[in-house]
Amino acid sequence: MREGQGLDPIHPWRVTPAYARAVQATLAAEVETRDRLGPLRHVAGVDVGFEAGGRITRAAVCILDFPDLRPRERVALRQPTVFPYVPGLLSFRELPAILPALDACRIRPDLILCDAQGYAHPRRFGLACHLGVVTGIPSIGVAKSRLIGSAPEPPQIRGAWTPLRDGDECIGALLRSRPHTRPLYVSIGHRVSLPTAVELVMRTVRRYRLPETTRQAHHLASVTRLRPGAPA
Repeated sequence: MREGQGLDPIHPWRVTPAYARAVQATLAAEVETRDRLGPLRHVAGVDVGFEAGGRITRAAVCILDFPDLRPRERVALRQPTVFPYVPGLLSFRELPAILPALDACRIRPDLILCDAQGYAHPRRFGLACHLGVVTGIPSIGVAKSRLIGSAPEPPQIRGAWTPLRDGDECIGALLRSRPHTRPLYVSIGHRVSLPTAVELVMRTVRRYRLPETTRQAHHLASVTRLRPGAPA
């Protein structure tokens, strides 16, 4: 979504796992880990579900006003899946559907929260980083489970967090979005520092464990049933 133009791919998506890992290793150098955010008026959540035994990818984008989180736009898009499930290469399976869904939105989001890892990734280039680098939009990874690293459990206090570390490097945060629920794995995507990422995730959390952005995108991607023949 570059200044209202279509999202031209910066590399092919139908590639071998070895090629995909090489792309990640190259593009990881483009991730910006400091805050480079403009005014936040619209925040988006993206998520993906699969149909027909994984042969169809269903990408969902939900855009909300910020900070009041009033829903503004919802787009879901179906297309054939182009990449198999390979741990650590989720972006090559999901971004080919997410990018056209984002391009179909009338509103350009100022920030994207992804139901996926960002910097907390073996090559420091999870889906949230990949999406941010490709689009130029600040992004955050908000995952429900761990890919790598370890962290002590945060206190049972809303907003408490502990560093997620891989060896001596801090790669993310284990965040308690609500007391007595499982914590979230938050990491940098692109152009957002880790402390700011944690703060913004908490500003999008309301009654539930998940941020409203990705919670609503998950519902649209995996739960909402479309009428037969209805456009996604």
